[in-house]
Amino acid sequence: MPLPAGHFLFPQALRAAGYYTVLAGKNHMGPEVRPAFDQVTDPVGPGGEREWVQHLRERPKDKPFFMWFASTDAHRDWQSTKLDPHYDPAQVVVPPYLFDGPQTRQDLADHLHEISRLDRFVGNVRKELERQGVAENTYVIFTADNGRPFPRCKTRLYDSGTKPPFIVWRPGRIKPARASSLVSVIDIAPTILELAGVTADKRLQGVSFAPVLADPQATVRDYAFAEHNWHVGQAHERSVREGDWLYIRNAFPELQSLCAESGPVFPAGKELWEAHDAGKLNADQQDVFLKPRPTEELYQVQDDPHQFHNLAADPQHAEKVARLRSVLNRWVDETGDSVQKRATPGVELGGGRQHLAPTFHRGDMPGVDRHAIGVNGRGPVRRTP
Repeated sequence: MPLPAGHFLFPQALRAAGYYTVLAGKNHMGPEVRPAFDQVTDPVGPGGEREWVQHLRERPKDKPFFMWFASTDAHRDWQSTKLDPHYDPAQVVVPPYLFDGPQTRQDLADHLHEISRLDRFVGNVRKELERQGVAENTYVIFTADNGRPFPRCKTRLYDSGTKPPFIVWRPGRIKPARASSLVSVIDIAPTILELAGVTADKRLQGVSFAPVLADPQATVRDYAFAEHNWHVGQAHERSVREGDWLYIRNAFPELQSLCAESGPVFPAGKELWEAHDAGKLNADQQDVFLKPRPTEELYQVQDDPHQFHNLAADPQHAEKVARLRSVLNRWVDETGDSVQKRATPGVELGGGRQHLAPTFHRGDMPGVDRHAIGVNGRGPVRRTP
């Protein structure tokens, strides 16, 4: 959704502090972000990465820089190149929530091809930073905005939807390690501002994870929140992650949880729906067809990495459900969240993009009725003793 006017834009704060700022590639943020950047360029090339190195080479050398390089890889529809590896569908790993068939395997192999293209261009950025002799004075953050575009991944609040890669690199300053703290993408802005020595605006709702870069055992947050609103169909799901526990609440359990990639449009989704119609799916592959859905879900992620076994109704975990429900309620209250009205009939996704009714439109976003754009609360971050 395009950003409305009036938001604090951290690249604009960097620009005001003397940084040269660039946004290159895919973005959905709308015209309100343009004052934050010296340059905004559209995607160029199959993955939108072709101008990245050029921006680094043409930057003014007398200024520090912030560059937001946004790839369309890996995004549908797939685009093949000869420069990057192609993968054998027989060798790919099919996650247990997808149907293991030839269309799905080819789909996953094509996805890996685009991931490899992205890796190549990120490598080119690294090489250019090294060539210019500025790599040791540059932080590189690699992440994504959602899970891969497959059923039960993108838009969903399971780990397959909300746990993208997250790598921070600065040679000579950050030692290779796997950090133990939870981190949210809303923490990127305050972190970058702290590293740049720029004062963070009070409207930022994230927290800096700079301490984790110095000590991978440090903890900056005990709770991380996520939400699922509109994509191509209406939804209202909220989640809180605490350590290895994931709690999800669904305000519209009567709706299927769908996005374009989970309908019978693209190969993995098409094969999944065909297998469903033929009665060939097992219980772990039925998720996108489930209606009604549970109002509450609780998972122990370490023991259940794909979140198949809902523990919310288990009396042994009643205390955990009650506590995380309370934590999520506090987040809702402090951030100005709300449940929007159900859309009028005919605007919901009916299995894929081709089934969208002509009247389809997104309704109000949650929080509009509570004027959430002016609410700066961040919800609970650390456990209270």
